[in-house]
Order: sequence, then structure tokens, then C-alpha cells
Amino acid sequence: MEKVWLKEYPEGIPAEVNVHEFDSLKEILEKSCARFSALPAYGNMGVSITYRELDELSRAFGAYLQKTVGLGRGDRIAIMLPNLLQYPVALFGALRAGLTVVNTNPLYTARELEHQLKDSGATAIVVLENFARTLQEVIARTPVKTVITTEIGDMFPAAKRFVTNLVVRHVKKMVPPWQIPGTVGFRSALAAGRGQKLDDVPVTHDDIAFLQYTGGTTGVAKGAVLTHGNMVANVVQVGAWIARDLEDGKEIAVIPLPLYHVFALTTNLVYTKIGAKVLLITNPRDFPGFVAELKKNPFTTIIGVNTLYNALLNTPGFAEIDFSRLKVVSAGGMAVQRAVAERWKQVTGVPIIEGYGLTETAPVVISNALNIKDWTGTIGLPIPSTEATILDDAGNELPPGEVGEICVRGPQVMQGYWNRPDETAKVFAPGGWFRTGDMGFMDEKGYFKITDRKKDMILVSGFNVYPNEVEDVVAMHPGVLEAAAIGVPDERSGEAVKIVVVKKDPALTEEALLAHCRKHLTGYKVPKLVEFRTEPLPKTNVGKILRRLLREPAATA
Repeated sequence: MEKVWLKEYPEGIPAEVNVHEFDSLKEILEKSCARFSALPAYGNMGVSITYRELDELSRAFGAYLQKTVGLGRGDRIAIMLPNLLQYPVALFGALRAGLTVVNTNPLYTARELEHQLKDSGATAIVVLENFARTLQEVIARTPVKTVITTEIGDMFPAAKRFVTNLVVRHVKKMVPPWQIPGTVGFRSALAAGRGQKLDDVPVTHDDIAFLQYTGGTTGVAKGAVLTHGNMVANVVQVGAWIARDLEDGKEIAVIPLPLYHVFALTTNLVYTKIGAKVLLITNPRDFPGFVAELKKNPFTTIIGVNTLYNALLNTPGFAEIDFSRLKVVSAGGMAVQRAVAERWKQVTGVPIIEGYGLTETAPVVISNALNIKDWTGTIGLPIPSTEATILDDAGNELPPGEVGEICVRGPQVMQGYWNRPDETAKVFAPGGWFRTGDMGFMDEKGYFKITDRKKDMILVSGFNVYPNEVEDVVAMHPGVLEAAAIGVPDERSGEAVKIVVVKKDPALTEEALLAHCRKHLTGYKVPKLVEFRTEPLPKTNVGKILRRLLREPAATA
């Protein structure tokens, strides 16, 4: 296959990178902590820690996991935190101890959390107290034996820590009552770990760094097996893509997307490699507060999704921010709309660089180059050491301009789904091509454009929602006879979840059904629209509901 896209690479971007530059993420972290020790590594809510402090704190946490908890190489630990300073400390401590990290959405319902903990086999978890009640509901049915809890202000200086935790717990009452016997506080774990030695674990490219969960056609979340080799490759690839524009030790990077999301996770690792200060935004939905943070920090790079950038543009005070140091604005997760891209460029003077990736590809595989001046309407070019092509259903390669399934291969592509060889086999085509499930085409210059999704997956503000999971929850309600979930256009989130329901109980109301969904589904998965029908839903001759026929009238409604 001719790599026509290489001709479009900006000068200085290599076609191939050395994915063996580092043995592991552990090595990347340790080298950065030594090289940039005096520089700030992370900031959050007005508090910063240096790379030296990150080294000491993560070393202590890793030692605690090894010596006190007794976790060893390859054991799984779940991290259930929003963007707080505790996250990188726990993340890097676990990786340095040779463990596999299971990133967990803190907004999961009990049902979702139970599945992930059982499926991954995680025996330990770090959880913010605000969400410990959910863990309490399911812990007895999971393998979890060690629970490390933390409060929002635990990494703050004493006075600020006391006030912050007091306000959250008692004034704002954000922490619901919970009781899990034998829990250990995050600060206590760090204190215990400081007096112990972190054993040096020889981590290689073959060791599993993350079980990163994604939905599936079966409606059951699956763990994408991402090794240190996969992650190192993508860190080096993305690093090469942005190397001309960002300088080692001189950047301030804003991460408002949650670190449990693979886009934020890998970008954060790239920033760590170059010694940037990463500004973690805990609650990006508080846009006035978010804008206030941006005003106080002369940031040079930021990541986000289309909906976030649009919301910032519509927040009072955003246009008054000093953008003179801003260099790189990255977007992923969902398509960037022309109107948002053009207005962003007008206000900030910097274009949004749209890229493309998946949980299963660690995630970046295709991206626009940083030298673009304006919105391109494409997802860009395959990044270094990555191949992409368009295949038809039979696995034949299609010529430029013809629509088929976008397929990719490269060192960042996952090893498979955790303990699901049957599901793994479904997503790999002959030749090692990973089937993305997205339909599109490549133009004559090698730029890729998405036209539609082959899967029924719904994309809500950059988060995947799988119809089967929503349908399974809706069907649990005794008043439902049958149901189907589809995606419909939404101005704010790109797509929204709509359910089409045939009642078993004529008294069933929309309010009752949505209350049921909120109990079992994370917020972004909860249907925004409900349509009741009296006729049976359209089906194939084998009884499979034809979501396509339900989407067609919905798209024009």
C-alpha cells in the first residue's frame, strides 16, 4: 500500500519513529522526574507539585501498594477519581510498582462499576469519598480487597486541605454517607509508603499498562488490553507530531477532559514526557470557574472536544483571556463543527487541530497537522509509524474516494479485549488491520474523512454510548415490552440518546422510565428523548430490531 499521505507531512515530521525509545511508561516518568525535577508537573485548584515531588509521592504510593497491600507485577488496581492531583500520583505509583491500571469513571452507577471490577479482576481501588457509596453497594460481589479513599483537598497544604474538605463534606454536602470496613486514607497510604522501599520491577513492552474499558456490540463493556508497548508507541508518535511546536520544560498544558478517558490519558503522558506543567480541571462543566482558571494560567496548549470548545466560546469572559502564548489546540472524541472551529480561530487566533482515535488504539491514529491554518473538514493523515486504509466488507482495499470501513494498523493498536477472544476476532481483519467501525474514505492526498458509523454506537460529547447497554437497562423495567436505542442529532452534544419503546404496562410514563435509567446508567448514557409506539418495532426475519429504520425518521424529525 502506497503511503500517499507522507507527501503531506510538514517538514521535520518523520514517517517512522523509534517506538522502542523507552522500555515502559515507568521509564518515561522516571526520566522526566530526573530531568525536570525543579519544574512544576501538575497544578489543580491553585496548588502545584513539582516533578521531584511527583517522583517522591508516586514512589511512596507504589511502595505502599507493593509492601503493605502486597500487590505484584500484573495485578489490577482501579482508579476511580476525577482530575485531582491524587490521580497522577496514584497512576504513576501503580505503574512504577508494575501494576495494571483499570481507569474507572467515578460517575458509574453501581451496575456499571460492579461489571468493570469483576471483569478486570481488580483487587484494589483508589476512590474519591464522594463516590464511595456506589462502591459500597457492590464491593461484596467483586474481587476488591483493598480500598484507598481520598478527599478532594488531600493534596493541598494543611490549611487549604482542612477548609476544602470541610466545605465539600459539611457545607456543600457532596459526600453521601458510606461505610466500607477497613478502608485506608490516601494520605495514610503515602505516609506508610514513605518508610518503605519501592522494588524496581522490570517492566517491558509486553506488560499490560491499562485495561481501558469500552462498550461493545453485545452491550457489555470490554477491557481493551493496552500494553506499555502500545502506550509508549503512541506517546512517541504523538510527541513527534507536535515536537516542532512545543518545547521541553516550557509548556503549560490544560487538561479538562477526565484522565480516565484515553484521549486525556495519553495526552497527559505526552506532556509528562516533555516536562510540561499539566493544569488539571476537576469540573470543566463549571465554565465560569474554568475560564477563571484559564485567566490565571498563561497556558500554551489545551485539549478538548467540540462541545467543550463551543461552551467556552459562549462563556462570558473567555474572549478576554490572554491567548498570546497559546500554540496547540487539540480536539478528538467527536467531529469538530465548522462554525465552532471558525469562531475559535477568530477569538483565539489558533486553529483547532482535529484528530481521530479509539480506545483500542491508545488512542491516536490519524490527525491533522499542526501547520493547518483553518478547519479542514477531515480527520487528517495517519501519524508516524501508522497505516490506514479503506476496506470493503470482504476485506478488499478500496481506491481513494470510495467509501468503506476505515481500518488501521500500527504499534499502538491493542492486543485484544481482556478475556474475550471471540470479540477480539471480530475487530481484526486479515493482515492485522483493526476495524474501527467508522465508515469513510481517503482522498488522493491521503486525508481521511468519516462519513458514517458502521456500528450503531452513539457519540455523546465524545463518549461512546452503545445501544445494547441502554436497551438492556430499559428492558429491565417491568413496564417495557421492547425497546431500541438510537442516536439523534443534538446541538450541544453532537448526538443524544433516544429510546423507542413499546409498553407492556399502559400506565408507564416517560418520567418513570428515565428515573429507572438514571439509576442504572451514567449520566451521558441516559436517554434524552423517549418515543412510545403502539406497533411492534421493525425487525429482521430473525427477530433483530432494525435500528436503521428507526433512525431514518428520527433524523428528519
